Parts: sequence; structure tokens; C-alpha cells
Amino acid sequence: MSSPTHHWIKRLADIRKPAYLAIPDLIEEDLATGRLRPRDRLPGLRDLALELALNYTTVARAYAEARKRGLLDSRAGSGTFVRGRTATLPLAGGSSIEMSMNTPPEPPDFAIRLRESAARQMADSDPYQLLRYQDFGGSAADKDAGAEWLRRRVPHCDAQNVLVCPGIHSALVALVSQLARPGGTICLDSLAYPGIKAIAAQLGVRLQALPRDDEGPLAHAFEALCKTDKPSAFYCNPTLQNPSTLTLTHKRREALADVALRYSVPIIEDDAYAMLPQNAPDALASFAPELTYYVTGLSKSFGAGLRVAHLHAPTPRQTQRLAGALRATTVMASPFTVTLATRWIADGTAADMLNAIRNESRARQIIASRMLGAWRYEAHQDGFHLWLPVPVESGWSASELALQLRNQGIAAVAGAAFSTDGNPPNAMRLCLGGSKTRDECEEALRIVAETLDHPHHLHSPVM
Repeated sequence: MSSPTHHWIKRLADIRKPAYLAIPDLIEEDLATGRLRPRDRLPGLRDLALELALNYTTVARAYAEARKRGLLDSRAGSGTFVRGRTATLPLAGGSSIEMSMNTPPEPPDFAIRLRESAARQMADSDPYQLLRYQDFGGSAADKDAGAEWLRRRVPHCDAQNVLVCPGIHSALVALVSQLARPGGTICLDSLAYPGIKAIAAQLGVRLQALPRDDEGPLAHAFEALCKTDKPSAFYCNPTLQNPSTLTLTHKRREALADVALRYSVPIIEDDAYAMLPQNAPDALASFAPELTYYVTGLSKSFGAGLRVAHLHAPTPRQTQRLAGALRATTVMASPFTVTLATRWIADGTAADMLNAIRNESRARQIIASRMLGAWRYEAHQDGFHLWLPVPVESGWSASELALQLRNQGIAAVAGAAFSTDGNPPNAMRLCLGGSKTRDECEEALRIVAETLDHPHHLHSPVM
């Protein structure tokens, strides 16, 4: 059995900070991506020191720091184990608030329409047809619906270049495996969706972070990398980025696409949140259509359980090559979810649901501005998450604060989970969506505000 920490050897080489601080970051990162799970046993101090070619004292300091952050438990005679979630304190009504998954809010008035529409679709469908293997990448009707949805962002979208996938994550697995060989490099923002980190680690692909400014990854840094070590692809989440909420400007998109075109670097455009803003700059696929693999899904504009994504490849030939990679990793998307997605796109339900989510997100962002108005944070009025830097004067690291918020019923995600350059910002992502009501969202944000306002409370023991 391979060691759960063996991949840290490569990660430590890429991280520009002392190993005793980097190892706790890696534990938190692996928890966020699912590589480590609560109650997983980690190697002993001497074994880990030998595996990572570190001295015993460094590993001991790393484990001590991880215990301080609440990431590990050590029991004499039993070993060192990853901690599970800290027990949460119930809110009024008896439920605890979960803010670690970035899911859209659930508009309360839309449930009846979804239930009735789904029932009609199932009644109109042949159940045995849905239980059979389907044409890979979707039927002609599924691809047409996908192309219709994609044209909101990619006007030149051609249905013959569309593939229907079981979620964006599966599409990214296929794209990385198709475009980058083991040992190859994909460049990306210094903050990124944790899933791309997990995919790259699993496939043996190196991630090279590009420095960023207020407009996104720097085009001149992208070009400098292309001159010295041409990357296999450029990965970008350009609209309402997870986690920072940044939307790349038109000028920056054009500059990045120009570099990709001049050096023939394929672009993976993960536009998961692109449908949310009413006005967003043109997709990178519009600037470099011959190089861009554009993918978006319904998990952020409808619901996470609707595991349907639509991928547009540059040419029919590349579409077929990618179809082979998808077939090898996922076989096919579930016909039941695809038939619902196709119907809801065709009859306008998806567009109406998107508008309802957008309106609900705006209401929650207003709540956030009221509850967190005393602190600087990044957000977009049409989005359902925010990026909250932890004030230096609070004396807390984001990891420590996230742990303490979990003690109060809130699971926040610290910056280490998103960092690709080994230098995570002292910030957290908070989700305003999910199954919680506006009142529950307000209560969660009140707890965050009080925790930031009275940091000394965090030092009190939890009874």
C-alpha cells in the first residue's frame, strides 16, 4: 500500500516556506481535496522524516504545528491520526451551518416547479431506454441543448464539438490526461479550484503558479514561462473565480489569449460560474477559439446534484480524441440526469432557475455587506461566495480561525486549500448558498463577525 504522504515529496520541493510550516498546509490541502480523510493514520515521526528526507526535529515541529491547528490527534501507543470535523454547536432550530461546499442557494419558490417538471419528464420517457448505455458524449438532442446553453458565453459554439459530461470535474480529468503527460506542466493562477490540484497530483502533472494582480494572472509571467518551459496547457477559472471571486477583465483575457496563441498553448477554460453574472467579459474561447477547451456545468447555476457539464472543444477531431479520454474515465453521464438537464434547458426552466439563484444570491450578498461591513472582503453581487482576508491585527492564521469557526457551527475553508504556489494568503472562502435559509445565512455571518470582532473569545475552552 502506498504511503498517504508520498506525494508530499514533490509538493515540498515546490513550496517556498519551511517544511515544518508547509506540512500542516499539505495536511489541510489533502483534507480539502479528499486525499486525506478523518481518522486516517499518518506515518510516525521517524518514518515520515525518512520518507521526506527531513530531520526528525523538523517533522516533530510540523506535527506540533498541525496539532495546534486542530488537524491531528496523537495517542500514545496508537499513532498520529487526521482529525475529523470539530463538533459543532447547534443554531436555533437544531441544525449546524455548513459553509465548506460552494453550492448555490435553493430558491424556496422553485421546488414545486422542479418537482412537477421532473415528474412530467419521467412520465414521458422510456425507463428502459434510460437504463441502457447511451451514445457517448450525449445524443444529438442533448448536444443541441448543450450548445444552446453554451452560446450564452460562446456564440460560435458548434453542437458537433460539444460533449456531455458527468460534471465539470470529470471533464477536467479527461482534459488534463489528454493535454499533459506525466511530468508535464500546466500553468494556472496562484489560487485555484482544489479539484484541479487533486487531478494534477493524481495524474503526475506539475502545476506552475503564475503571479497575479488585481486583474488576474499576469500575461507577461505566462509568456516568460512559455519561453523557458513551454507548458502543456493553461488552466483558467476566469469568471467569479473560486475562491477569490475575481473576474478577469476583457483586457487581461485578451492578453492571456494572445500569449497562448503565439506559443500554441491549449487553454482549459473552466467557466463554472460564468452564467451567474448578468454582464461578464467575453470568454477566452472567443479570443482563442482554435486553442480553447471551454467547459461549464449546471452545478453552480442549478444545483450540485445535477451532475451535467457541457464541454466545447476547438475542432471535431479534438472532440473525438477527448471523447476517448472521457469514455476511459467515466463511460458516460447518467441518462436520468442528462434527460432532465436537456428538458430544463429546452423549456426555459434552467434559465428561470438561473435568474432565481442570481436574485437569491444578491439578497444574501446584501446580508453579507450588512453583517461583515466592518471588514474588507471580496465578492460579486451575483455570486454566492465571498473571500475574506483574516485581519493581521486579529493575530489568527486563516487555518486557526477556520477551526475556531467550526467550533461555533461554521465550516470555513482556509486559503491553503486553494494555493498553488505554496504561499497561501491568510484568507478564507465562505459560501452563502446551500440548503440554509436567509435567516440561517445571516446567523452564520453574525457568528463570523462576532468571532472577528472579539478574537479573545476564541481562546476560551469549548465545554
